Amino acid sequence: MYEQIRTPSVHSMAEPDASENRFPHRSREEELDIRLAGYLTALLTVTDELRALSPGPEFNSAANRLAVQVARLRGGRAPLRAEPSVRDCSPEHVEALHRRAHTIAGNALVVATARGDVPGEALAASRLAYHAAALGL
Repeated sequence: MYEQIRTPSVHSMAEPDASENRFPHRSREEELDIRLAGYLTALLTVTDELRALSPGPEFNSAANRLAVQVARLRGGRAPLRAEPSVRDCSPEHVEALHRRAHTIAGNALVVATARGDVPGEALAASRLAYHAAALGL
């Protein structure tokens, strides 16, 4: 038989506390900017690794364009860049780096499109196409 509950549920919504409004909250656009900056920074790191393995003007130009976009999204702060750790320069390792860069560029393209960030879209699309061509996709 059913007995009525006499105590308040622990699963009910708590009353809003006035102290909750003291903390600033980010907008959707700010969150997307942060996510896009993260993807472009990760892509910059992989690009620096590839540049160390096979130096050339393509990787230098791409790294510079990525650094400019990350700085733009971060309010002028340049991204931190680590010295590449060139330990393995086998073709399999280079292919794995291209695959990683292709995946990251795809993620960056999705976020840039969702944000409506035209420069970010263009850069992510160009890097996606470059790494797809390097992989023979």
